[in-house]
Amino acid sequence: MADVLVVANRTAEAPELIDALTERAAQGEAVFTLLVPSTPHGVAWAADMHSGSDEAEGHMLGAVEQMRAAGLNVKEGKVGDPDPIAAVQDEVNFASYDEIVVSTLPGGISKWLKLDLPHRVERSTGLPTTHVVAHEAKVPSA
Repeated sequence: MADVLVVANRTAEAPELIDALTERAAQGEAVFTLLVPSTPHGVAWAADMHSGSDEAEGHMLGAVEQMRAAGLNVKEGKVGDPDPIAAVQDEVNFASYDEIVVSTLPGGISKWLKLDLPHRVERSTGLPTTHVVAHEAKVPSA
């Protein structure tokens, strides 16, 4: 069974990501770990680089629930460092993975694509990395 690390933030609950993971699971048994870097967006970054933790926790919990509801074998969800590269490095240093899936917003609005995150993750970890482009899921407000 393949251990797959899924890295997402604002797209963690997106249907495009769930579909891509479902397709991956159909190719062979896989267990998924969701890592949500606590990257804040907007001006919050300038005030406090750790201000994205609560939002990341919400994305992680909602996404794990949706992934499991879609029939995916999700081992766990985690909130990581605000720097997505550091978050991935921390995770792969303490756990063993066979591959990584990085989910970003579309080009033009994705800060992670401006950082070339999918390629940087692949180069820094040496693991096969799949890039999924997704849109921010519209989460119903309570």
